[in-house]
Amino acid sequence: MSGHSKWATTKHKKAALDAKRGKLFAKLIKNIEVAARTGGGDPEGNPTLFDAIQKAKKNSVPLDNIERARKRGGGEEAGGADWQTIMYEGYGANGVAVLIECLTDNRNRAASEVRTAMTRNGGSMADPGSVSYMFNRKGVVVIPKNDLSEDDVLMAVLDAGAEEVNDLGDTYEIVSEATDMVAVRTAVQEAGYDYESADASFVPSLTVALEVDGARKIFKLIDALEDCDDVQNVYSNFDVSDEVMAEVD
Repeated sequence: MSGHSKWATTKHKKAALDAKRGKLFAKLIKNIEVAARTGGGDPEGNPTLFDAIQKAKKNSVPLDNIERARKRGGGEEAGGADWQTIMYEGYGANGVAVLIECLTDNRNRAASEVRTAMTRNGGSMADPGSVSYMFNRKGVVVIPKNDLSEDDVLMAVLDAGAEEVNDLGDTYEIVSEATDMVAVRTAVQEAGYDYESADASFVPSLTVALEVDGARKIFKLIDALEDCDDVQNVYSNFDVSDEVMAEVD
Protein backbone atom coordinates (compact mmCIF):
# COMPACT_ATOMS: atom_id res chain seq x y z
CA MET A 1 0.00 0.00 0.00
CA SER A 2 2.93 2.34 0.64
CA GLY A 3 3.58 2.97 -3.06
CA HIS A 4 0.13 4.45 -3.52
CA SER A 5 0.28 6.37 -0.24
CA LYS A 6 3.68 7.87 -1.02
CA TRP A 7 2.43 9.07 -4.38
CA ALA A 8 -0.75 10.58 -2.87
CA THR A 9 1.16 12.34 -0.09
CA THR A 10 3.74 13.83 -2.49
CA LYS A 11 1.02 14.95 -4.88
CA HIS A 12 -0.96 16.56 -2.07
CA LYS A 13 2.08 18.57 -0.98
CA LYS A 14 2.70 19.74 -4.56
CA ALA A 15 -0.96 20.79 -4.91
CA ALA A 16 -0.60 23.00 -1.84
CA LEU A 17 2.18 24.90 -3.61
CA ASP A 18 1.13 25.11 -7.24
CA ALA A 19 -1.72 26.23 -9.49
CA LYS A 20 -4.07 23.61 -8.02
CA ARG A 21 -4.00 25.35 -4.66
CA GLY A 22 -7.40 27.00 -5.25
CA LYS A 23 -9.02 23.63 -5.96
CA LEU A 24 -7.40 22.09 -2.88
CA PHE A 25 -8.62 24.99 -0.71
CA ALA A 26 -12.17 24.62 -2.08
CA LYS A 27 -12.22 20.89 -1.20
CA LEU A 28 -10.88 21.47 2.31
CA ILE A 29 -13.43 24.23 2.94
CA LYS A 30 -16.23 21.97 1.69
CA ASN A 31 -15.06 19.31 4.17
CA ILE A 32 -15.34 21.81 7.03
CA GLU A 33 -18.83 22.92 5.99
CA VAL A 34 -20.12 19.34 5.73
CA ALA A 35 -18.52 18.30 9.04
CA ALA A 36 -20.08 21.28 10.84
CA ARG A 37 -23.50 20.61 9.31
CA THR A 38 -23.39 16.92 10.20
CA GLY A 39 -22.00 17.09 13.74
CA GLY A 40 -22.42 20.70 14.88
CA GLY A 41 -20.20 23.77 14.63
CA ASP A 42 -18.14 23.25 17.81
CA PRO A 43 -14.81 21.53 16.97
CA GLU A 44 -14.33 20.45 20.59
CA GLY A 45 -17.50 18.36 20.44
CA ASN A 46 -17.14 17.31 16.80
CA PRO A 47 -13.91 15.35 16.08
CA THR A 48 -14.60 15.25 12.31
CA LEU A 49 -14.80 19.03 12.22
CA PHE A 50 -11.68 19.30 14.43
CA ASP A 51 -9.72 17.17 11.93
CA ALA A 52 -11.13 19.00 8.89
CA ILE A 53 -9.99 22.33 10.38
CA GLN A 54 -6.57 20.91 11.27
CA LYS A 55 -6.05 19.66 7.71
CA ALA A 56 -7.08 23.03 6.25
CA LYS A 57 -4.68 24.87 8.56
CA LYS A 58 -1.83 22.50 7.64
CA ASN A 59 -2.46 23.33 3.98
CA SER A 60 -2.39 27.10 4.63
CA VAL A 61 -6.10 27.80 4.05
CA PRO A 62 -6.68 31.35 5.43
CA LEU A 63 -8.19 31.29 8.93
CA ASP A 64 -11.12 33.58 8.01
CA ASN A 65 -12.11 31.17 5.19
CA ILE A 66 -12.00 28.29 7.69
CA GLU A 67 -14.12 30.19 10.20
CA ARG A 68 -16.71 31.23 7.61
CA ALA A 69 -17.07 27.63 6.41
CA ARG A 70 -17.50 26.44 10.01
CA LYS A 71 -20.21 29.06 10.61
CA ARG A 72 -22.02 28.28 7.34
CA GLY A 73 -22.07 24.57 8.13
CA GLY A 74 -23.10 25.12 11.74
CA GLY A 75 -25.97 27.45 10.75
CA GLU A 76 -24.43 30.56 12.36
CA GLU A 77 -24.20 32.19 8.91
CA ALA A 78 -26.40 31.87 5.84
CA GLY A 79 -25.20 30.61 2.47
CA GLY A 80 -24.24 26.96 2.95
CA ALA A 81 -24.96 24.60 0.04
CA ASP A 82 -26.80 21.29 0.39
CA TRP A 83 -23.81 19.02 -0.22
CA GLN A 84 -24.51 15.35 -0.96
CA THR A 85 -21.97 12.53 -1.04
CA ILE A 86 -22.09 10.29 -4.12
CA MET A 87 -19.72 7.42 -4.92
CA TYR A 88 -18.85 6.38 -8.48
CA GLU A 89 -16.89 3.27 -9.43
CA GLY A 90 -14.72 2.48 -12.41
CA TYR A 91 -11.57 1.00 -13.88
CA GLY A 92 -8.41 2.54 -15.25
CA ALA A 93 -5.55 1.06 -17.29
CA ASN A 94 -4.30 -2.43 -16.29
CA GLY A 95 -7.60 -3.18 -14.51
CA VAL A 96 -6.84 -0.76 -11.67
CA ALA A 97 -9.98 -0.18 -9.57
CA VAL A 98 -11.03 3.44 -9.02
CA LEU A 99 -13.46 4.69 -6.37
CA ILE A 100 -14.56 8.32 -6.82
CA GLU A 101 -16.12 10.23 -3.92
CA CYS A 102 -18.06 13.35 -4.89
CA LEU A 103 -19.43 16.09 -2.67
CA THR A 104 -21.91 17.98 -4.80
CA ASP A 105 -25.03 20.14 -4.85
CA ASN A 106 -25.85 18.93 -8.39
CA ARG A 107 -25.89 15.17 -8.99
CA ASN A 108 -26.31 15.45 -12.77
CA ARG A 109 -23.31 17.76 -13.13
CA ALA A 110 -21.17 15.49 -10.95
CA ALA A 111 -22.10 12.37 -12.95
CA SER A 112 -21.38 14.11 -16.25
CA GLU A 113 -18.00 15.48 -15.07
CA VAL A 114 -16.85 12.12 -13.75
CA ARG A 115 -17.96 10.21 -16.86
CA THR A 116 -16.21 12.68 -19.18
CA ALA A 117 -12.94 12.57 -17.19
CA MET A 118 -13.02 8.76 -17.18
CA THR A 119 -13.73 8.24 -20.90
CA ARG A 120 -11.23 10.90 -22.04
CA ASN A 121 -8.41 9.38 -20.00
CA GLY A 122 -8.66 5.68 -20.71
CA GLY A 123 -11.01 4.78 -17.87
CA SER A 124 -14.43 3.15 -17.86
CA MET A 125 -17.36 3.44 -15.48
CA ALA A 126 -18.48 0.35 -13.56
CA ASP A 127 -21.73 -0.71 -11.91
CA PRO A 128 -22.24 0.14 -8.21
CA GLY A 129 -20.67 -2.55 -6.03
CA SER A 130 -18.36 -3.96 -8.70
CA VAL A 131 -15.32 -2.07 -7.39
CA SER A 132 -16.17 -0.96 -3.85
CA TYR A 133 -15.92 -4.50 -2.43
CA MET A 134 -12.14 -4.30 -3.01
CA PHE A 135 -11.82 -1.44 -0.49
CA ASN A 136 -12.22 -1.21 3.28
CA ARG A 137 -13.11 1.93 5.21
CA LYS A 138 -10.12 2.75 7.42
CA GLY A 139 -8.88 5.57 9.60
CA VAL A 140 -5.64 7.09 8.30
CA VAL A 141 -3.59 9.46 10.50
CA VAL A 142 -0.51 11.05 8.92
CA ILE A 143 2.25 12.47 11.13
CA PRO A 144 5.54 14.19 10.21
CA LYS A 145 8.52 11.93 10.73
CA ASN A 146 10.86 14.48 12.37
CA ASP A 147 13.17 12.40 14.62
CA LEU A 148 10.61 9.70 15.37
CA SER A 149 11.29 6.03 14.73
CA GLU A 150 8.59 3.62 13.58
CA ASP A 151 8.76 1.97 17.02
CA ASP A 152 8.16 5.33 18.77
CA VAL A 153 4.98 5.81 16.77
CA LEU A 154 3.82 2.22 17.20
CA MET A 155 4.27 2.35 20.97
CA ALA A 156 2.21 5.55 21.16
CA VAL A 157 -0.75 4.28 19.13
CA LEU A 158 -0.92 0.50 19.54
CA ASP A 159 -3.28 0.52 22.54
CA ALA A 160 -5.56 3.01 20.75
CA GLY A 161 -6.36 0.52 17.98
CA ALA A 162 -3.68 1.17 15.34
CA GLU A 163 -3.25 -1.75 12.94
CA GLU A 164 -0.11 -0.72 11.06
CA VAL A 165 2.40 2.10 10.64
CA ASN A 166 3.80 2.78 7.16
CA ASP A 167 6.96 4.78 6.44
CA LEU A 168 6.19 7.20 3.58
CA GLY A 169 9.52 9.01 3.49
CA ASP A 170 8.90 12.34 5.26
CA THR A 171 5.85 11.08 7.15
CA TYR A 172 4.36 8.04 8.86
CA GLU A 173 0.88 6.80 7.99
CA ILE A 174 -1.03 5.10 10.83
CA VAL A 175 -3.87 2.85 9.67
CA SER A 176 -6.72 1.75 11.95
CA GLU A 177 -10.38 0.81 11.80
CA ALA A 178 -12.37 3.95 10.90
CA THR A 179 -14.08 3.78 14.33
CA ASP A 180 -10.68 3.91 16.10
CA MET A 181 -9.32 6.90 14.16
CA VAL A 182 -10.16 9.58 16.76
CA ALA A 183 -8.64 7.42 19.53
CA VAL A 184 -5.45 6.97 17.46
CA ARG A 185 -5.23 10.69 16.67
CA THR A 186 -5.79 11.50 20.37
CA ALA A 187 -3.00 9.06 21.34
CA VAL A 188 -0.67 10.83 18.88
CA GLN A 189 -1.48 14.19 20.49
CA GLU A 190 -1.12 12.83 24.04
CA ALA A 191 2.33 11.50 23.13
CA GLY A 192 3.24 15.09 22.23
CA TYR A 193 3.54 14.44 18.48
CA ASP A 194 2.24 16.73 15.74
CA TYR A 195 -0.16 15.33 13.14
CA GLU A 196 -0.85 16.48 9.57
CA SER A 197 -4.21 14.88 8.89
CA ALA A 198 -6.73 12.33 10.16
CA ASP A 199 -9.21 11.04 7.59
CA ALA A 200 -11.64 8.20 7.10
CA SER A 201 -10.29 6.73 3.88
CA PHE A 202 -10.88 3.79 1.55
CA VAL A 203 -7.91 1.41 1.61
CA PRO A 204 -7.67 -1.39 -0.99
CA SER A 205 -7.52 -5.01 0.17
CA LEU A 206 -5.67 -6.05 -3.03
CA THR A 207 -3.26 -3.95 -5.08
CA VAL A 208 -2.14 -3.96 -8.72
CA ALA A 209 1.61 -3.39 -9.26
CA LEU A 210 2.27 -1.00 -12.15
CA GLU A 211 5.21 -0.42 -14.45
CA VAL A 212 6.05 3.03 -15.81
CA ASP A 213 3.55 3.09 -18.69
CA GLY A 214 0.63 1.90 -16.56
CA ALA A 215 1.57 4.32 -13.76
CA ARG A 216 1.60 7.29 -16.17
CA LYS A 217 -1.87 6.37 -17.46
CA ILE A 218 -3.34 5.99 -13.96
CA PHE A 219 -1.78 9.25 -12.70
CA LYS A 220 -3.22 11.06 -15.73
CA LEU A 221 -6.68 9.60 -15.06
CA ILE A 222 -6.63 10.46 -11.34
CA ASP A 223 -5.39 13.99 -12.08
CA ALA A 224 -8.28 14.51 -14.49
CA LEU A 225 -10.80 13.21 -11.95
CA GLU A 226 -9.38 15.37 -9.15
CA ASP A 227 -9.64 18.40 -11.42
CA CYS A 228 -13.44 18.01 -11.38
CA ASP A 229 -14.97 20.53 -8.96
CA ASP A 230 -17.42 17.97 -7.55
CA VAL A 231 -14.81 15.26 -6.92
CA GLN A 232 -13.63 15.27 -3.32
CA ASN A 233 -11.44 12.14 -3.18
CA VAL A 234 -10.19 9.48 -5.57
CA TYR A 235 -9.15 6.10 -4.18
CA SER A 236 -7.54 3.35 -6.23
CA ASN A 237 -5.68 0.09 -5.78
CA PHE A 238 -2.49 0.61 -7.77
CA ASP A 239 0.94 0.17 -6.25
CA VAL A 240 4.17 1.64 -7.64
CA SER A 241 7.75 0.97 -6.58
CA ASP A 242 10.12 3.82 -5.74
CA GLU A 243 12.01 3.06 -8.99
CA VAL A 244 8.87 3.40 -11.13
CA MET A 245 7.94 6.54 -9.22
CA ALA A 246 11.33 8.11 -9.90
CA GLU A 247 11.09 7.31 -13.61
CA VAL A 248 7.58 8.76 -13.89
CA ASP A 249 8.71 11.95 -12.10
